[in-house]
Amino acid sequence: MSNNNFENFRIVSDMVDTLTDSDIRKIAGLINKKINQGEKIFNLTIGDFNPKVFPVPNEYMNEVFNAYKERHTNYPPIVGEPELRKTLSKFISDREHLDYSPDEFIVGGGGRPLIFTYFISCVNPDETVVFPVPSWNNNYYAHIVKSKMVIIETSPENNFMPLADSIKPFIKDASLIAMCSPLNPTGTVLQKENLNLLCDLILEENQRRKKANIKPVYLMYDQIYWLLTYKNYKHYNPVSINPEMRKYTLFVDGMSKYFAGTGLRVGWGFADDEVITKMKALFSHMGAFPPKPEQIAASRFLANKEWVDSYIDNFKQEVSKRLFSFYEGFLKLKSKGYKVNAIEPQAAIYLTVQFDLIGLKKPDGKIIQSTEDITNYLIDDAKVGLVPFSAFGSYNNPTWYRLSVGTCTHEEVSEILYNLENSLSKLS
Repeated sequence: MSNNNFENFRIVSDMVDTLTDSDIRKIAGLINKKINQGEKIFNLTIGDFNPKVFPVPNEYMNEVFNAYKERHTNYPPIVGEPELRKTLSKFISDREHLDYSPDEFIVGGGGRPLIFTYFISCVNPDETVVFPVPSWNNNYYAHIVKSKMVIIETSPENNFMPLADSIKPFIKDASLIAMCSPLNPTGTVLQKENLNLLCDLILEENQRRKKANIKPVYLMYDQIYWLLTYKNYKHYNPVSINPEMRKYTLFVDGMSKYFAGTGLRVGWGFADDEVITKMKALFSHMGAFPPKPEQIAASRFLANKEWVDSYIDNFKQEVSKRLFSFYEGFLKLKSKGYKVNAIEPQAAIYLTVQFDLIGLKKPDGKIIQSTEDITNYLIDDAKVGLVPFSAFGSYNNPTWYRLSVGTCTHEEVSEILYNLENSLSKLS
């Protein structure tokens, strides 16, 4: 065989060969390169936290240290420490009024292995996954399980949240509907009425499937930001709205976001026993559990209501202060005639912002012609890194962006807004 013929062979599976890297990581890589070269860039791209700005709770860290000192360094049970699963059962009962036993939980190394477990457990190759965009990583997981994708484009008029009516035409073919609320990247929430309509759609479809002896359609409900809501906005979940949804809802949750513990990797999923038991078999072969000390520490921390409430109250105050400062800043820029916009913060650590700059001329005389041009101009001139919604699979909204405040001090907000206005003023 000639070398040329050998080069035409794929050396990995077709799935891996065609799996692309995250656009968010590409943008972050560009920013980090500039920072390493000495430039000062405000990196508002990542859904993470600067531990010096948003440290994890002291009590949680102390319990992590204690667990290591107590030599809890052997394997944990594959699906999670029993005491942690017991604590989680009580945690969601007290705070969400959801009734799930400890055996209906799986503890994972953050949300990713749980989402992967749900996808591969519910979707056969060539079956259909339905999800809205912008949304985080559903397109990649759908690719990995070799499913068909039905992508629901959303709009700013509905705060980039999908309407039940937009999903209805596709539900008969769906094996999984993937939803996130509060939503990454928009920082907006599903309204109760809309979620109720979606539940009705799923229940009606599953009644039809039950009669036809067809496996049901499941709703994966990623609520990993649910404790971070602001003003009068509320988080709703499918099972509280309609208890019949218990059989068909797969929850994703964890310590990562509302306790700023992204690197400690303690996440959990929970679902009806009949479903979760089947998934445990798959999960047992993945070894995707967090270290035992982190699990023990999480159990001890979450069991202490005073610790949790104190941290969450302060955390929400600090995050919302940044979000609303940016929001008010964007409204001021808009009032001055700049082609920007923003949606009022509702939840999570994100602000949805718009830079409607396509067609404008830069100082060098070149015309901004694409989302990439906008992104690069903001990085190069304003020294601000943001993620376009195209990185979250949404191509109908080329001028809308995610702004993340997890690495931002409150003092930096005014400097960032000043930089943005200075750069916007140079366009014509």
